[in-house]
Amino acid sequence: MSLPNLLDRFMEPLLAGDRQTCRRIFCQCLERLENATDLYETLLWPAMERVEKLYRADRINVVTEHMATRINRCLADQLQASLPRIRPNGKSVIICCADNEPEELGAQMCADLFESDGWSVHFVGGGVPHDEILMLVGSRRPTVLLLYGTQPQGVPGVRKLIDTIREIGANPTMNILISGGVFNRAPGLWKEVNADLHARTIGQALDLANQAEPRTPDVRIPGAPKKRRRRRRPPLLTAAN
Repeated sequence: MSLPNLLDRFMEPLLAGDRQTCRRIFCQCLERLENATDLYETLLWPAMERVEKLYRADRINVVTEHMATRINRCLADQLQASLPRIRPNGKSVIICCADNEPEELGAQMCADLFESDGWSVHFVGGGVPHDEILMLVGSRRPTVLLLYGTQPQGVPGVRKLIDTIREIGANPTMNILISGGVFNRAPGLWKEVNADLHARTIGQALDLANQAEPRTPDVRIPGAPKKRRRRRRPPLLTAAN
């Protein structure tokens, strides 16, 4: 079955909160696929994005969005147990996200896929103060810090977190990867917060993380004054609201 037809078939019971029908479609797809990881990009991830788009457009209400998100998360939990396990690759990732349930779902799917690919994963989730994330980055020294699902009001905080990580040298060679949320709706915004990488999908996130070279640490001349940042209006953030 083609992707559009599969999504259409899945979305109707998903938006209706029909758990049994969604689970039946999911299990049928899982039986037909050779690699369980394909279900992330062919079903669960696009369904999650479609629910998010419908909700932001006021085409579904909070009840529908909550039911659909929780069904998707239940299926993601089930899929995680069927994923292949690759030998550890020596790389590690910390995954943080915005506070809401849909962002937790997207970040969880990223965590599952990274772990299946051999990464050591620390899935923090949402609602964690940035100073504690900073401490975790300094103590664990991951290869990548993945920030997922940022909402418009959270962009200044992300910029401040990234700047602080760089300024104190918490983990100089670590790449910071941005995905989801407002950064998927405002092209180029990820550069304005000084991230190293941006991925639109779960597959792109894993590919970019695997291909990325260790970041070259910033070099400052001892005694040199810090550069003053020029204040400017954030046009991309305004456009993303």
